[in-house]
Amino acid sequence: MPSTKEIRLKIKSVQNTRKITKAMQMVAASKMRRAQDRMRAARPYGDKIRNIVARLAQANPEYRHPFIVRRRDIRSVGLILVTTDKGLCGGLNTNIQRAALARIKEWDAGGTQLQMTAIGNKGLGFLQRLRANIVSQVVHLGDAPNLVKLIGPVKVQLDAYSRGEVDAVYLAYSRFINTMSQEPLLEQLLPLSSERLAQSEEERRAHAWDYLYEPDPQHVIDELMTRYVEALVYQSVAENMASEQSARMVAMKAASDNAKKLIDELQQVYNKTRQAGITKEISEIVGGAAAIA
Repeated sequence: MPSTKEIRLKIKSVQNTRKITKAMQMVAASKMRRAQDRMRAARPYGDKIRNIVARLAQANPEYRHPFIVRRRDIRSVGLILVTTDKGLCGGLNTNIQRAALARIKEWDAGGTQLQMTAIGNKGLGFLQRLRANIVSQVVHLGDAPNLVKLIGPVKVQLDAYSRGEVDAVYLAYSRFINTMSQEPLLEQLLPLSSERLAQSEEERRAHAWDYLYEPDPQHVIDELMTRYVEALVYQSVAENMASEQSARMVAMKAASDNAKKLIDELQQVYNKTRQAGITKEISEIVGGAAAIA
């Protein structure tokens, strides 16, 4: 049985760990609120540009942008994997990596060629361990998504699709549902599905006007399509960051609760050990006194 000194040192160590996890929980809670605000602030821009793109696509049926043209045969696929730069966020990264790995195995079994883009340090390490064909990457994004940093790596996949080097581009990230729930999601980014560009009756009425194009409709649609896809990727990164902070807050709260439980258990062991020591000393004193008598 460990001595009382060893138990006291163990209790002190766990208390110090609990202080760290408690502080990390509070920091994650603060960052989570800001991340959720950024995620919600990005949605109106995405909705607005989606409605304009849908309206322009309908107004110019003679020109179909490559991003909305579905390829007949899927021989090559691009995957953009969005993960976190740091750990200590529960199973967030593991869940999205597991979903991506299952899909990668399906593509490999069908003979589909793959090229990967990693957003986040954890995803980059995961793809490197798989020895995947990584064509672009971006890490160390910080606590706020930066569109300037994202444009370059994402453009590699968009250009490959426009040139016909890949027949589809998929996006994998963790979608924020609420503080306690984050959903790993792997969805098709290109070609843009009809569901993405679908408009409600209210949206059709709100955007049912004619446009004057400068310099020409094709150039305007090309630029808007690119901006829209970039906005989709930015939104996914914002969702992933909100999910990260939520998952980290929950994980650190669980760690703090477990540390408190462990401290209580160690305190009981300490009290029992101390009482046993006191009882032994009393027994020795009584035994010695009886021997003298």
